[in-house]
Amino acid sequence: MIAASVKDGEKIVDLLLSKGADVNEKNNSGQTALHFVTSKNNIDLARKFFELKPPASARVRDKRGQYALHRAAAVGSVPMINLLVKNKSPLNATDVAGYTALHHAVAEGHGDAAVALLKAGAEMDKKDGDGMLALELAPDKEVRKYIERAAEMEGIDI
Repeated sequence: MIAASVKDGEKIVDLLLSKGADVNEKNNSGQTALHFVTSKNNIDLARKFFELKPPASARVRDKRGQYALHRAAAVGSVPMINLLVKNKSPLNATDVAGYTALHHAVAEGHGDAAVALLKAGAEMDKKDGDGMLALELAPDKEVRKYIERAAEMEGIDI
């Protein structure tokens, strides 16, 4: 199902699914097709995977301890974050570095993604493996200020 991550790979994915491919099958790194489509921000394929019988699971960790939600946060995709949360992705789970999805969003400078995670209930007080809070990972003061202001406008106390 790595075809899910290539440009215009939808036809190949459709063929594989029609032949009985398991959308939740893991590769050697523990990744599923959902990890790949999330990394490429392919929201249409992600939606399709959740509509399958049985559907894709947003609750599969890879060998780095990451869920697809960690990847959605790292690429800054608010629509993907919302889709994964709606489909029961663990919101505050940590990867092997102790990063939550919120840590990834902030560290990559994706303020809107960080606010989407906060709106969904992400915990601000979780520390990573180095003892850092997500906001402390902001690449600069402007990103941090943006997240703080946007959270305040949403009524989120940080």
